[in-house]
Amino acid sequence: MIEDTGERVIPKLMDPLNPLLLEHIARYQFALNYLSGRVLDLSCGAGYGTHMIAKQRKKHISEVIGLDLDQEIIDYAKNEYYHPQSTYEVADATDPNLINRFGTFDCIVSFETIEHIEDEKSIINNYHRLLKPGGTLIVSTPFGEGRGVPCGNPFHIHQLTQDEFRELFNERYEQVNFFYQNGVVMEPKQREGVRYPLGIAVCQKGEE
Repeated sequence: MIEDTGERVIPKLMDPLNPLLLEHIARYQFALNYLSGRVLDLSCGAGYGTHMIAKQRKKHISEVIGLDLDQEIIDYAKNEYYHPQSTYEVADATDPNLINRFGTFDCIVSFETIEHIEDEKSIINNYHRLLKPGGTLIVSTPFGEGRGVPCGNPFHIHQLTQDEFRELFNERYEQVNFFYQNGVVMEPKQREGVRYPLGIAVCQKGEE
């Protein structure tokens, strides 16, 4: 039986009103209208988000692949979230050979991944390499004190500042829009006096 470690989001083991669960589901719900063609869910975890994409965008996508480093969680996803347009595979998000295994994608979503990786360049390079020209990349991460600064979450290497997060994408993509998440709400601009603990980048790759 899969266990909730405190970092994993496993809907069937959580209260439906758990704020963490609602926030994670809200990110996938936000991303849905951007997704079409061949889709990659990089660091898919338990697979509920990959399944959401397959079910709710089935008329718009050709397939969705969920990748995660953890064999146990991928086995869980395969058993729990079957859909004819989705598959789940074990893979390291920073592996430069992912393109040789899985090819390229029209859209990539990668939620709550960067903060687990000490050198973001490896995964940032993979996002760009795996994304087709004209494709859409959607990435989220929690904000914190910055690169190299320990944070309170034992599962995170560090948490980037807003400026550091922006810098990862601004020079690589033709168009980048940033959104700020507060609970289940995504906002394109920050309102005065509101704390936004997490950011989302929606990036459009140029036609090459």
